[in-house]
Parts: sequence; structure tokens; C-alpha cells
Amino acid sequence: MAKPTGHAEFIRWIPLLLDALRKLGGSGEARDTYDLIADAVKLPIEERERRNKSGNVRFQNQVQWARQYLVWAGLIDGSRRGIWTLTPEGVKAQLTEEQSRQLVQKWVKIHAETRGVRVKQPEVTPAILEGEIEVQTPEEAEENELLEVLQSLSADGFERLSKRLLHEYGLERVVVTGKSHDGGLDGTGILRLNPFVTMKVLFQCKKIRSSVSRAQVGDFRNAVMGRADKGIFITTGWFSPDAEKEANRDGVIPIEMVDGERLVELFETKQLGLRRKEVFEVDHSFFDQFR
Repeated sequence: MAKPTGHAEFIRWIPLLLDALRKLGGSGEARDTYDLIADAVKLPIEERERRNKSGNVRFQNQVQWARQYLVWAGLIDGSRRGIWTLTPEGVKAQLTEEQSRQLVQKWVKIHAETRGVRVKQPEVTPAILEGEIEVQTPEEAEENELLEVLQSLSADGFERLSKRLLHEYGLERVVVTGKSHDGGLDGTGILRLNPFVTMKVLFQCKKIRSSVSRAQVGDFRNAVMGRADKGIFITTGWFSPDAEKEANRDGVIPIEMVDGERLVELFETKQLGLRRKEVFEVDHSFFDQFR
């Protein structure tokens, strides 16, 4: 574990996050934003993929904390999960790293005073320091809550739930094969591309808290070959870089990858097993004009 330096690591991503969203036209999906930032600093692949003990990608965790502070500052609209959008003030904001540090100090102090606790050294955030970060952002906490529920299901239950999810997204005649697994296949379905053309789909469900390996993707593809036009690999874990390469390898049947993060997005889009609730949070930026 790296020793804390007294400065939160995510501060360095704040200016880059604003720049990335401007390049995306002011709004973009979280994954596209991660890629733009990582490319801008030529972040090594091992750093892009390194995970905390909780399973969250450490780099993404840090960028999400950068976003959270920009939401508090009124520079990013925090009303939509997964879609990051600059406010009019955010579009114009050009922050240096030092200005970003001052922004963080300000909001650490505001939140500490709101709790009735004054911070003598606001540059040291109470939640996140450089090193092995375990503190989740609000978005990560929501995502992990759903993943924990999925993990609590039996293997059979997760397969039946995957069937329901696939049906919600347009697959017809979805059948779970149950215990008669054949080469890792957990079910079949038909995807109707238009009134005249259909595609046979086979899927596999893997309820894990770790990564899917290249070999597992390869074995699944071998089971799909000659039987279907497409394979879908659904997991509550994530895909290793080699597994992603294998899934997208040229000249063979493509394998669609649905990892835990994508799984959460799919459930939220259809509001499947989720109830919408209205939550109010203090808009600190509004009160700035009266300080």
C-alpha cells in the first residue's frame, strides 16, 4: 500500500475530467470519460485495470470522486447515473490542479462543518487518500448493493433472472437449460432483427466476485460454434483484458460481454427489480451566493 502523501489522488483528475467532457460535447457516458482521461495521460493498461479489494477499478473510483466534488461545486449535473453532463458553469470552468485542490479543500471544510466538525487541515480529505482506496462513491455503493443482491441468489435463480433480463431486452423464446448444461451453455433465445431475419443466441451466466478468464470465454465460444449466431456471457464479476481480447477476436463468433457494471446499467434502464425514489440533497452551490 502506498503511503498517504497528504493530497487526495483524485484531485489530479478534476481538470482532465472537465476537459474530457468538453471533448465529448459536454456530456458522455462514464466509460467514454474514463478512456479519454486515461488516453490523455497515457495511463498504463495495468493501472487502468487495477482493482481495489472491493473489486472496484481503482482508477475509475478516483475519477468518480473527482466527479463527485465537481457535482458538489455545481460544475457537473449529478441527476443522471452513468451519464456525466457539464453544467453551463462547468463548460466554462478551466481549473488548474492547484485550483482543483482548493475546490476540494473548500468542500471538505463545508461538509465537515455541516457535521459540526471543523477540519484543521482540509487538504487531507477524511475519506480518500492515496493508496489502496476502499471508500466507495455514492454511485459505486448503489451499484454494489445490487450486485450483492445478485450474488445472494442461487445459481438457478441467477439463470432465471438472466432469462427475464434478456426477455426484457427483446429476446424471444428464451429457455434456461437448467442442470443439463452443455459445454457451459445456460440457455438459448431468439433475437428478431427485423420481420424477416432472426438470430439464434446462446448465453452463459456466471455468478462470481472475480474476473472471467480468457480460457472461460474461449470454452464458451467453442460451445456456441455450430449451434448459434451469437453468444452472450453474463457475469456479476468482470472480464480480464485477455478475456476481452478473446471475446472480440477477429474471424470467430463474437461474444457479447455483460459484466457487473453493465449488468447494473441494464437493470436500471428497465427498472427491473428496482423502485424509483425521489431523494433531495443540499445544493451547496446555491448557497454559495449567500456565504
